[in-house]
Amino acid sequence: MSDHRYYDMRKAVRPRPAAAALKYDPVKAEAPEIIATGRGLIAEEIVAIAKEHGVPLHQDAALVEALARLDVTDVLPRELYAVVAEVLAYVFRLDQRVPG
Repeated sequence: MSDHRYYDMRKAVRPRPAAAALKYDPVKAEAPEIIATGRGLIAEEIVAIAKEHGVPLHQDAALVEALARLDVTDVLPRELYAVVAEVLAYVFRLDQRVPG
């Protein structure tokens, strides 16, 4: 009887972090706009800049993957409105808690 087990000899690759940044003005009637997307070092830089400027961060891997497929300056597609609306509601609640 032979042993037919398969061994995957490929090197395990850690998933690279991803990040996306949106710009939204609640006073205007326009949809949110993608202003940055990236993976790896670029994602880390996006997060660092956001932290440096006090921009609230929200982690949602599925949303980042969807946003990463879009181009910078693209307007948010309607399919993502509901998910992004939840994130914006989270951000607005954070803003109300922070004295400013």
